[in-house]
Amino acid sequence: MAKNKAAVIFGGTSQEHELSLASAAEVIRNIPADTYEVIAVGITKKGRWLYFPGDVDEIADGSWELNPDCTSAILSPDPLHRGIIIMENGEASIRRIDVVFPLLQGKKGADGTIQGLLNMSGIPYVGCSLLSSASCMDKSHTHMIMDDYGITTAQWKLLTQRDINNIDEKCLEIADTIGFPMAVKPANSGCSAGTSKAENFEELVAAVKLAFSNDNKVVVEKYIDGRKLEVAVFGYDTPTATDVGEIVSTDAVYDPTEVRKSSGDDLEIPASIPQETAKSVRETAIKAFKAMNCKGYARIDFFLANDGTLLLNKIGTAPGMRCNSVYPKLMNEFGMELSEVIDMLLESAIENADKSY
Repeated sequence: MAKNKAAVIFGGTSQEHELSLASAAEVIRNIPADTYEVIAVGITKKGRWLYFPGDVDEIADGSWELNPDCTSAILSPDPLHRGIIIMENGEASIRRIDVVFPLLQGKKGADGTIQGLLNMSGIPYVGCSLLSSASCMDKSHTHMIMDDYGITTAQWKLLTQRDINNIDEKCLEIADTIGFPMAVKPANSGCSAGTSKAENFEELVAAVKLAFSNDNKVVVEKYIDGRKLEVAVFGYDTPTATDVGEIVSTDAVYDPTEVRKSSGDDLEIPASIPQETAKSVRETAIKAFKAMNCKGYARIDFFLANDGTLLLNKIGTAPGMRCNSVYPKLMNEFGMELSEVIDMLLESAIENADKSY
């Protein structure tokens, strides 16, 4: 029986380039070889697309793009091609693809851009659609949709580029409305770059300016003092949530370029919380997954405030896929090894390619 051809797209121009490489290497190692033929396509930090025929270890250590056998490649938007156009020695050839596992993270990856191109190509792909990816990446959109569905999030305000010329006035308004401390974040960012905590007005103004250096919209939230909970959700028509985990790390700054350490290193499963609270987390995660029209898989983060209030923090539509990343660890505790998770995601992407959510 012929194998399905699975393209793994990795790298990208975002600050999470190295994390994408680490996830891609792990996924490629764990794709069932008896079912799939892997076609690896990497995007350099400068945005160049390359077909990579080399060893997976070169992806893991970041040397992949130096491989002399790399050739220029394009994901064709033409559904007639349904594949990758590879250009070698002045000639173009087409490698047809049955399914794509996009492992790009951050901007120009998890924000709906690659999903839009894949929609045009007609090739099934793992994960959320253009709109849900973009809405989950944009924290202001997530807040608005959660508000509409009655899912509690931190009190928040939005600043746009139109507010740059009167930042002081806007910050005074926000300080009066939300109160300190606050968390200030670029609206569109998959990592913590540009994110900071403000304890007073001067810090708020500085934090807003820093956030604006990373995006053209800034979300200011009431800072939540509490516990950090995680749940993995997967599925299409009837999504399922795993047991709840808890991040027990210190306040050390997260470095998105540091791939030797994953937030999963600090994950305890199950979280030491009452059963009713865990049930509420899982039910809210599924409700949020559906509200955002997610499909395939997502990692959903919550805060459990010191007063017992459960608040949704964010929805990650391109979670890290290293064995020790949060999503695979939650799925492993649920009873699925990484190879089983990847097989399930690829197979369900093919089966549900014609459905809309």
